[in-house]
Amino acid sequence: MKLKFGIALAACALASTAFAQAKWDLPTAYPPTNYHTENITQFAKDVDAATGGKLKITVHANASLFKAPEIKRAVQSGQAQAGEILLANYANENPIYALDGVPFLATTYPESKKLYEASKPAMDKLLAAQGIKVLFMVPWAPQGIYVKKEIASVADLRGIKWRAYSPATAKIAELIGAQPVQIQQAELSAAMATGVIESYMSSGSTGYDTKTYEHIKNFYDTQAWIPKNAILVNAKAFDALDAPTKAAVTKAAADAEARGWKVAEEKNAEYKRLLAERGMKIHKPSAKLDADMRQVGGIMQSDWLKVAGAEGAAIVDTYKKK
Repeated sequence: MKLKFGIALAACALASTAFAQAKWDLPTAYPPTNYHTENITQFAKDVDAATGGKLKITVHANASLFKAPEIKRAVQSGQAQAGEILLANYANENPIYALDGVPFLATTYPESKKLYEASKPAMDKLLAAQGIKVLFMVPWAPQGIYVKKEIASVADLRGIKWRAYSPATAKIAELIGAQPVQIQQAELSAAMATGVIESYMSSGSTGYDTKTYEHIKNFYDTQAWIPKNAILVNAKAFDALDAPTKAAVTKAAADAEARGWKVAEEKNAEYKRLLAERGMKIHKPSAKLDADMRQVGGIMQSDWLKVAGAEGAAIVDTYKKK
């Protein structure tokens, strides 16, 4: 009888341990060497250490588990407990997601941080209604134009095959008269190699990660906007954690956010240097190109305010007062 009781007790202990340990999948669309992925990987390690292995987070890089457009839905549905998305990609769901992709609204890291803080309450409310929480957000570098030929104005981009990876970049293509082609980052190298695209707007890190310098030789440092990636968690998965584990995840997320913003700013200059070393010409935009792009930005800001309504206007007002 004692033996049976002991076995039952051991079984209960094992069941308790199994129940206490949680495993999360966290898909991302970017390669393991990208600073966003490296930061997320460190976040997962920090959570593991802080929880004594009670929460294990597996990072699936380079769209290996879900493609970029599938990640948010995967987190909402619980197919993945967490995931990383580029917020601007979801502008068709709600204009709030597009805010940090509006050209020339926030073009420096301090401005981008203020915009983030101004929009966070509305963003949290929006995502909570979808069963999602934000763990942390990290910016990219300011966005510039990669293009095969040298350009002096927007007129030089008319008819060019332009990579569109978000509603905002598709809208820019429309306004400048380019031909938009929808290409996600994991497909970008092949698209350039095969001539599917001739130009796109993105950061220095994307240009370096995808070896854009092998196919396109010009980068115009327009510093048009600073998009952010959000690391999301399924609210039910988070709520299922015990209090100490929740606290550990929250602390690791805050650390990851602070670290990510610092690294993003440091990497901006580094990526441009690395691109130049590999044959990319880094151009300061001409006065005409800058004016043309700012005109595009003004149209897009006006359009965004129309669709975002009173809530959007309040966010922008709060941002401008900060």
